[in-house]
Amino acid sequence: MGLSRRQFLKGVGAAGVVAAGAGLSGCSPAAPAGSGSGSGSPAEGAPGSAAGAAAAGELIAAAYLNPQDYDYRQNTTDFKTLFSPLQIGPLNLSHRMVKSAAGSATYLAGLTDELLQYYVQFAKGGVELIWVEMVAALEPPSDGSPASGAALEFGRKLVAECGKYGAKLGYQTYGFPLKPVNDMTKEDIAAFQARYVSTAQQIKQMGFAAFEINAAGFNLGEHFLSRFHNARTDEYGPGSLENRARFVTECIQKIKQACGSDFVVQVLIDCIEENDNLTNNATLATLDNAVTAPHNKVTTIEEGIGLARLIEAAGCDAMHLRLGPLDNHPCQFGSDLYFILNGIEGATGYGTQWDFSRHWQGQLIANHSGAGMLIDIVGRYKEALKIPCGTVTYMDPAHAPDYFEKALAEGKVDFYLMNRPLTVDAEYVNKLKEGRSDEIAPCTRCLHCHIGSNEMNRAMGYCRVNALTQRVMTAKGPKTYELQPAAAAKKVMVIGGGPAGMEAARIAAARGHQVTLYEKTGALGGKLTFAGMVKGPHENLGDLKDYLARQLEVTGVTVVLSKEVDAALIAGEAPDALILAVGSLPGEVGVSGGNVPVIDYDRFMGNNTGENVVVFGSNAQAFDAALWLTVRKKKVTIVTPNPNEDLDKQQSHHAQRFMTTALYALGVKAYPGATIKEIGDGKITIASDYGVETVIPADSIINAADLLPNKSLLEGIGVKEKYAIGDCHEPYNIALAIRAGNDVGRAV
Repeated sequence: MGLSRRQFLKGVGAAGVVAAGAGLSGCSPAAPAGSGSGSGSPAEGAPGSAAGAAAAGELIAAAYLNPQDYDYRQNTTDFKTLFSPLQIGPLNLSHRMVKSAAGSATYLAGLTDELLQYYVQFAKGGVELIWVEMVAALEPPSDGSPASGAALEFGRKLVAECGKYGAKLGYQTYGFPLKPVNDMTKEDIAAFQARYVSTAQQIKQMGFAAFEINAAGFNLGEHFLSRFHNARTDEYGPGSLENRARFVTECIQKIKQACGSDFVVQVLIDCIEENDNLTNNATLATLDNAVTAPHNKVTTIEEGIGLARLIEAAGCDAMHLRLGPLDNHPCQFGSDLYFILNGIEGATGYGTQWDFSRHWQGQLIANHSGAGMLIDIVGRYKEALKIPCGTVTYMDPAHAPDYFEKALAEGKVDFYLMNRPLTVDAEYVNKLKEGRSDEIAPCTRCLHCHIGSNEMNRAMGYCRVNALTQRVMTAKGPKTYELQPAAAAKKVMVIGGGPAGMEAARIAAARGHQVTLYEKTGALGGKLTFAGMVKGPHENLGDLKDYLARQLEVTGVTVVLSKEVDAALIAGEAPDALILAVGSLPGEVGVSGGNVPVIDYDRFMGNNTGENVVVFGSNAQAFDAALWLTVRKKKVTIVTPNPNEDLDKQQSHHAQRFMTTALYALGVKAYPGATIKEIGDGKITIASDYGVETVIPADSIINAADLLPNKSLLEGIGVKEKYAIGDCHEPYNIALAIRAGNDVGRAV
């Protein structure tokens, strides 16, 4: 049987996984798939999950608490319901995918083309309703004076530019309280409501079609709705559902009165609450029932539905429903963070763990790694309301087509509020409609987009997969979203088939260059394959590898596998431009001796590590290895010469928080600012940066020291135009590698 080039690429990728995983205990066998539906009954023995791949007792107890079923990604649908009409008030849409109002860094420089084009890209890509997050420069001044002419002009231009592609705009204002809700006078409340009204009037004047009241999270509306915050004793207090909803319902009525009944008002609420930080930072001196008992006053599904009915009756046109953890804000919209730790699904970020069969009333779909986890709860709201209900948390129909289509078809949800999938690929909707789902860049759920690493050029966020997101028109980013055709086609040789090399190759080829990519192994992906095995399926690294490989095919890149490149081959090929992307060299532990073996971090899964394992390093590889080993009942110690603030440094800030707190709670000890001074028999001696030595039991050492550049192949090469990118130039993470590949692909 003949194989297409695409089938071949996917086949060798799978073969690479099999080869890499051969002989591994507790990670290869997959147990039967579960039910595919959560609702408090997670499937047992989930394929791809740590618990599903290990016999009983091989893993720590936490691994068995919330087992995962990854067999929910079937694709047999034509998306009939997803691409069916949706009406929100007077707005008519042709599909059910809506861009949610989520924070980005594009507004920081003011009313710029950077901000404008960020939203225009979504309209070009087929999104028909785009919610714009709060942009202070667009809102009326706090003194109540009229908006500036520049603000009105920019708002109208933004509406017009997006309108060219059939998109309508809505605007969400945050509503952070200026003082505690219980201290607000009625005059304060009226003034805050007036602020909402004036903002709604202004954005309507600009041409916006809708306004969203954010009454969730840490916003003022939520502080009235939730008994967790609201302890007032007047008509806005928690004595009844009507009182709790009064602030929000009055806002709706006043906006409708000022802007007209045809002006859409959507309300965002937490559809169920749970306290994720029970002690609320209480000390032992204050930790008593008087402190903790009030914090159990959380909103149930039933209460939330009662509040939503009142909001609907006040004139709300649509509900935006999300999760309500009371302390960890990112998990209110990115609730799939609870699944980012492979083997400790349900980690809270506080060193504790949810039991999804009991917490959240056992009603979350909690066995699909966070995908669509609120769908069943939203279905209960839908039964009680007449207005459309949408929801968030990794709403990604391309990721699990049948699953997301079925939820719409069964009437559990009316529309999906999406952010991350659209910021990764602004053409998402059009590609899905055209049947090109294999060309959609996948979200890897790393949460760099919310808060990234200080190593990056934008402190507020960036995308691991899309090198353009929040970078275009910045000092260190491309000038335009569009690729500029090459002035003259060049023969480009790319060495290395990891993410940096594949990204550089596809971009250069898309610009018109003749590109050949060489990979010394038999599979594309570089370390993505191994990273996916360690991290598990949650971050979709296999999808990322497949997407990049598909892009090489789409753009016409010639791929040569199982071919190691040397100077002679380069000379024989005589390329006009050479791009080196061969990956890094391992770092050094710096000492040897004794009978404790030192194992490179990318080989530890196939080695007998023994019971006591020392992981040397502070990077993402070190912490991913530490987690994998800890889940398998190893006693892990992390030693690194780097300072405490560098622990797990290449991950997003949210991933760091979940990883470090979970490992610490499981007994993993980290020694920052320390080096291995001596390796003995079954032990090591470490020396701290303040002169203290400590002896630690050690059966093996995992070398996850900071990786080293690997550019020697460029030495003496006579190619005039040559580049080194990714880990071979500056080892860091996947995001930086893809960014470097994109930048060089545009420059060559």
